[in-house]
Amino acid sequence: MVSAHAVAETVTDPELPMVTLAELGVLREVSEEDGRVTVAITPTYTGCPAMDTMRDDLEHALRHAGYREVEVRTVLHPAWTTDWISESGRRKLAEAGIAPPGTAPKRPSGPIPLTLSAPRPRTTCPHCGSADTERLSEFSGTACKALNRCRACAEPFEHFKEI
Repeated sequence: MVSAHAVAETVTDPELPMVTLAELGVLREVSEEDGRVTVAITPTYTGCPAMDTMRDDLEHALRHAGYREVEVRTVLHPAWTTDWISESGRRKLAEAGIAPPGTAPKRPSGPIPLTLSAPRPRTTCPHCGSADTERLSEFSGTACKALNRCRACAEPFEHFKEI
């Protein structure tokens, strides 16, 4: 029998099917004890509408692999960060035309002060590599992504925002 961890690592994200939950950093832990599998996942943000589908997909994959007792827990602390996306996940996002996030801003724990700062650096186009891009919308197909356009190749593309 394939290990529960190996099975869980193959489950893809329902909104970004080119990456697995493991590559996205959402899959936090898989443990087996006395025939019971417990999976811990952390949403990309608290209100992520894909959480029910992620739980269902993980349970289905594990039951299909022969695991009868499966529990999927949601872990909110520490909060997910785009820094948890693996290198293979970043590569797959770029190959799918989604600009992967840069390094997430570092913040101390506790209240987050509001600061006004200079505009963010431009996102590199995943199609042609040009840095001559513009943001069209702070949101795209999901709340995690922004919609951009490349001025060099004129192609629109999504950018996975740094959080």
